[in-house]
Amino acid sequence: MTRFRMPPFSRRGVIGAGAASLLAPTLFSSRAHAQAAPGGAPAVGGNGPAISVSGAQNAPIPIAIAPFTDSSGVGAQITGVLSNDLAHSGLFRAIDPASFVPNSVNNGTPVWQNWHILGAQALVTGSVTDQGGGQLRVEVRLWNVGSQQQLQGTAYTTTAGNWRRIAHIIGDVVYQQLIGEKGYFDSRVAYISEAGPVTSPIRRLAVMDYDGANNQFLTDGRSMALSPQYNPTRQQLAFVSFQSNRPQVYLFDLQNGATRSVGAFGDMTIGPRFSPDGNSLLMSVTRNGGAAIVRVNLDGGGMVPLTDSASINVTPCYSPDGSQIVFNSDRDGDQQLFVMSANGGPAKRISYGPGQYAEPAWSPTGDLIAYTFWGQGGFGIGVMQPDGSGERVLSQGFLVESATFCPNGRVLMFYRQTPLASGHSSRLVTIGVDGFNERLVDTPTYATDPSWGPLLS
Repeated sequence: MTRFRMPPFSRRGVIGAGAASLLAPTLFSSRAHAQAAPGGAPAVGGNGPAISVSGAQNAPIPIAIAPFTDSSGVGAQITGVLSNDLAHSGLFRAIDPASFVPNSVNNGTPVWQNWHILGAQALVTGSVTDQGGGQLRVEVRLWNVGSQQQLQGTAYTTTAGNWRRIAHIIGDVVYQQLIGEKGYFDSRVAYISEAGPVTSPIRRLAVMDYDGANNQFLTDGRSMALSPQYNPTRQQLAFVSFQSNRPQVYLFDLQNGATRSVGAFGDMTIGPRFSPDGNSLLMSVTRNGGAAIVRVNLDGGGMVPLTDSASINVTPCYSPDGSQIVFNSDRDGDQQLFVMSANGGPAKRISYGPGQYAEPAWSPTGDLIAYTFWGQGGFGIGVMQPDGSGERVLSQGFLVESATFCPNGRVLMFYRQTPLASGHSSRLVTIGVDGFNERLVDTPTYATDPSWGPLLS
């Protein structure tokens, strides 16, 4: 929870046909090699998407995902994850496999009339081959049913345990070919796991795939963790920890698990955000009941104050080009959103609704700022344009906070808290920036403070 109350301790480019890519190994991924599948047609490229986004928003694209031929035992799992990915976006509708006409793929080629009668606009076919030695070869083809043309043909070689990631990568390829924008399925989310007694919950730093799979706890809960943020250019998280009995910003290395403090400044440091190049951090340093936004190098050196601490200035976030910062301040009497140059200086207020605003997050596409709002009607998650215009609330509830954008800016994740007979539940939720397609994300414990990472590499 990051609406400001002073504590008492005052995510990879799409792999096109004919391209080769090596998915770099990290603590959370395995190697996979992609190449054009035999007979693969070139990517759509300069010809534009096969389906317009506006059309997909009005009526999701009906897409058929044919059962993969399979000698590995994971073909059905791959198509299941792929189907869920496409449905999650709200732009696709997977046709029920129970309605498929038998033998509708003949020697790798679709029997077009069988897919046309189902209303499919696109079709995915593929195969999974066990190559021995723990290796799989996954071939996938994307077809435009209306034009009876192949849009994409790619093969991937990977370890057997990496089948889920291959499914996400295929989903991203389908998304880009049909929508014309990069997908976001091959990405991860950091969050705070909340478990234990209501009066003294254990809050641990955790990461997972965007859809809740492959969950990993990174800290043991002996020190409270809060407010994780992904470095956009390297395998690293910033977060707030109470290891020193007061909140300070720490860095967690996702490759080796090492944790280190950025440094001790003022009474406490909170609200870390990385610069777009990943080489520095914004955060708030509190002194004498106020909070100043500062920029520091990752080693804690080179600190530059960007605001004073005469008021409370917190939760800063860069614009994607790094030229501006949006933040939350009470300098006008209550919590509102302001935008200033990345080098500090005069700030322009952009929020004027009948309530208080906090936790701004700038979209990766630069066109929207998400925020938390609360007033007489309770809490809400909303978006506005960077000049404050076009404000609209996407979701409301007893408590909704901590919005974070997916890598292509089309989906937000936040957490929703609901009161229970004893305590409350905290669940992660996704919603489109159009306010539709709200979905719960399954996590092994209650969860708060999501941070959507960049596409994996």
